[in-house]
This record gives sequence, structure tokens and C-alpha cells, in this order.
Amino acid sequence: MKFLESDETLYTYSLMFLYISGTSNLFILQFLQAPYGKHLSPSWGPTVSPTLAWVLMESPTIFLPLLLLLFPLARHRSSPRSLSLLSLFLLHYLHRTFIYPFYLPRRAPTSKATQFPISIALMAFSFNVLNAYVQSRSIFHYIDYDAEGGVGFWVRFFAGLGVFLWGMSVNVRSDLVLVRLRGRGRGIGCLLGGGLRG
Repeated sequence: MKFLESDETLYTYSLMFLYISGTSNLFILQFLQAPYGKHLSPSWGPTVSPTLAWVLMESPTIFLPLLLLLFPLARHRSSPRSLSLLSLFLLHYLHRTFIYPFYLPRRAPTSKATQFPISIALMAFSFNVLNAYVQSRSIFHYIDYDAEGGVGFWVRFFAGLGVFLWGMSVNVRSDLVLVRLRGRGRGIGCLLGGGLRG
């Protein structure tokens, strides 16, 4: 089918772009400070509130997988294995999109912490569109679950689930600690003796 061939081409190029841009960003960010929070720079253009920026830039990770779940040319869209993987992806991004942004402290409108460059939010939005597309199409169509065997998949899934839940709990707890510290006007230097190090 021509449509599937074009989808496979889009999937391949999207995956390649994510690999290349990730490597490039790792290099670029050694020399460039991400311009938000205390590093906000007016040269990056107009700004919006951090809460709005977070919700908008993370939203493709929720809506695109759900749309692709309805995609008729998805071999595994009703498979328990693909739905189990998708549920963890959505759990993570539901928190990042609709919970974390509303914990961000409210500051005076003149504070840098109340501003987020639209240009950075658009870059993050673009990344999340690609990421959500690649993850979703992998889960629903391109992974060969049969080659892995039924038991092998579930052994790895539950081992990975343990790591995922541990990592997410560390992430959520760390977010809450940082948000509380920022609300009091303190920095991350206060954390050096705690968290995973203590």
C-alpha cells in the first residue's frame, strides 16, 4: 500500500531526525544556556506564562497517541502489549502536561519566573509531535511483538515497569521539592545533601 510506504518513510525520517537533533543539542547546549527561568533573555522573543507554555508544548504527547490509536492501519492497536506500553507513556505525559505545570509557583508579573519564550515552547512542541508520533507508531504498528514471544515480553515489561515507577516517583518528588524551593526564592544548591544522594 502506498500510504503505508509513505508512513514508513515518515517514521524512518522522523526517527533519524530525533537521533541527529538529540546529538546536535547535546553539543550546542555545552555552549548555549537554555533561555528560560533565571536565564531568560529578551533576544528569544515574546513570552507566555510557564504554566501555559508547559501545557501547550507537552500536549501533543497526549493527543497524538490517542488519535493514532484510532488509525485504521495500526496492526497492534488492540493488543494488550501495545496498550500496556501506551498506558505508561500516557501516565508520564499526563503528569508532565496537566499536573506539573499547575504546581509552578505564581510570581509577580515582573519576575523572570513568570515568563517563558514562545520560541522555546514552539521548539519543544515540535519535538513532542515527533516524539509522540515515533513512539505511537512503534507501539501500534512497527514493533514485532510476535518475534519477542509472549512470556519474554511480559517479563521485560514488568521489570521495566518497576524501573519506570521508581523513576517516576523520584521525578515527581524532585519536582515538588524544587517547586517548593523556588516558591521560597531558594535555589537547587539546597538539595546537595538530600534526594538520591542522602
